[in-house]
Amino acid sequence: MPKLFVASGIFHPEPGGPATYLKAVLPALAEAGWQIRVLTYGAGNSGDYPYPVQRIPRSIYPLRRTRYALAAVRHLAWADLVYAQTIDLPLWGGRGNARVIKVVGDQAWERCIRRRWIPADLSIEEFQTYAGDARARWQKRSRSHQVQAMDAVIVPSEYLQRMVLGWGVDPGKIHVIYNALTPPERPRQSRAALRAELGWDSRPMLLTVARLQTWKGIDYLINALAAMPDLRLTVVGNGPDRRRLERLAAPLADRVVFTGRLPRETVYRLMVAADVFALYSGYEGLAHTLLESLHLGTPALASDVGGNGEVIRDGVNGLLLRHRDIESLRRGIMRLLEERERFAANSQIGLERFRFDAMARQTDQLLGSLLS
Repeated sequence: MPKLFVASGIFHPEPGGPATYLKAVLPALAEAGWQIRVLTYGAGNSGDYPYPVQRIPRSIYPLRRTRYALAAVRHLAWADLVYAQTIDLPLWGGRGNARVIKVVGDQAWERCIRRRWIPADLSIEEFQTYAGDARARWQKRSRSHQVQAMDAVIVPSEYLQRMVLGWGVDPGKIHVIYNALTPPERPRQSRAALRAELGWDSRPMLLTVARLQTWKGIDYLINALAAMPDLRLTVVGNGPDRRRLERLAAPLADRVVFTGRLPRETVYRLMVAADVFALYSGYEGLAHTLLESLHLGTPALASDVGGNGEVIRDGVNGLLLRHRDIESLRRGIMRLLEERERFAANSQIGLERFRFDAMARQTDQLLGSLLS
């Protein structure tokens, strides 16, 4: 049986795309005959998985990185193939095993935004050609060199394929395998019963689910409520931007609720009960939350950035709205509310591109092709 070493920065039950993706796809790869080991940062019980998971505590930076590197040595010696979920993991040594990386965004841009090395409103697209200072230029060079060195690169959207090509990666190494998920199980209660259980009245409810980062655009959703006195907003998720967002929403405290992180089953109940799901971020590779919302029959709006246009068919199963445009956002919300039944009926259109069995099969085939 081929041996697959999965190196990640996060893993279930932590939030985030890579954690969600790995939790779903690794059992399918195990069933396809792969022996799997996972190394990740994190703490606590490894959980009940059909493969071993080793977690390195997030202590001070040099110490956690050293511990990760030492743990990786043993896994690299064991593995036939390495599947990394992000750049900058200390995967040193090994026996010449093939290496694959999944790219779901530009970590150089995210790091520069977090550390305020670039303007806070600089988009990920603008960053690709932005000169910046020595710190930003180093981040871009390091990111590009690491991805170029891989034997294969998996991206979850054509949008990201174009971005990675811009990093100087050989086109033959880049493989688009769409993110996908098993359709979530719909709650047994009716939508009306769920709203009653949640204490929601007839006023429309807007729902967003995201890690609370500056580029997720939740401040735009809050600001859109100012001229829409009947609209309410539920924000699910945690993150470094939460305090700022709560201060921004303070004048609308009776209409904006921050829930923090919630179990997936609870999120699905909220999605079914909500009138509209919104993902108005400044960047998305290909969002699981959009797929979940559409699978559950809830009309969705998204910013016209990143891979959102590969999920949302504008005017059919949802709306794509100009980013950083409050008036466009308000008009889009009103249209979805007015035509909710039509958009809900069309929510499944296009989802055949995002079948979990196809994603798992394509991933298995690509990984297997690299063993030789």
